[in-house]
Amino acid sequence: MSELSVNHLLGIKYINNADVNLIFETADHFKEVINRSIKKVPSLRDITIANIFFENSTRTKLSFELAQKRLSADVISFSAAQSSVKKGETLIDTVNNILSMKVDMVVMRHSNPGAAYFLSKNVKASIINAGDGAHEHPTQGLLDSYTIREKLGEVAGKKVVIVGDILHSRVALSNIYALQMQGAEVKVCGPNTLIPKHIESLGVKVESNLRKALEWCDVANMLRVQNERMDVNYFPSTREYAKQYGVDKSLLDSLNKEIVIMHPGPINRGVEITSDVADSQQSVILNQVENGVAIRMAVIYLLASKIQ
Repeated sequence: MSELSVNHLLGIKYINNADVNLIFETADHFKEVINRSIKKVPSLRDITIANIFFENSTRTKLSFELAQKRLSADVISFSAAQSSVKKGETLIDTVNNILSMKVDMVVMRHSNPGAAYFLSKNVKASIINAGDGAHEHPTQGLLDSYTIREKLGEVAGKKVVIVGDILHSRVALSNIYALQMQGAEVKVCGPNTLIPKHIESLGVKVESNLRKALEWCDVANMLRVQNERMDVNYFPSTREYAKQYGVDKSLLDSLNKEIVIMHPGPINRGVEITSDVADSQQSVILNQVENGVAIRMAVIYLLASKIQ
């Protein structure tokens, strides 16, 4: 069997197209497994995984835990809010204490960009980055591409616009890397204050007019405004943002074609998309959630197969 070129999943920029294809093929198999009446496989009975979340998470954490349990791994979960980190313990000490309990793999979310990479250089375990600051969120980038492939047949040649708070989004960066690697064309759209200054150096075009962006694309990935990462106001008001960059059903219906609507969640209904868009036939938001479990099962399984 083929294997991944890496021992950790730290970001999309550290993997190659063959890795992506292998993850997708493995996810196809696991998607079939999770739709059976018996949803578990005994693949990782001897593997122990620690989920270490230094930032709040609902969907990602649940998705990883479910993926691990579907693979029959032993799982321990750790929340920094109730931990010795609050008493001043370092990240490496915290993780090494967990690893001394004979843990094989760590899934980590952290507010600092590069935290997962730093950890991979300093501890003996396989690391999966579940989001590091505004840097990357690789499993989200993978599951979004996988959902496009499932819906439209392939990613190559497709036009994808990422709309919203690009500046603070780790999802945007992982999506850009994953989509371009697979041959998609990517644009970003949002207020100028929420577009990173040098985004075009990634080969991404900027479109400030939402209607033009939607008329151009096959897929629109709608991001929420990340108020928790903002210490100043980047636009006058939420109402004004929704008016300029929110998608409602009348806007969707007025386009000369049908486009696919995605959202990594959590959705701020009535801001970036209205309920009638989120729940419409064009939305693949719930497919993304289901595919998240299959993709995370694939990543965990393939990394675990490299553990000696």
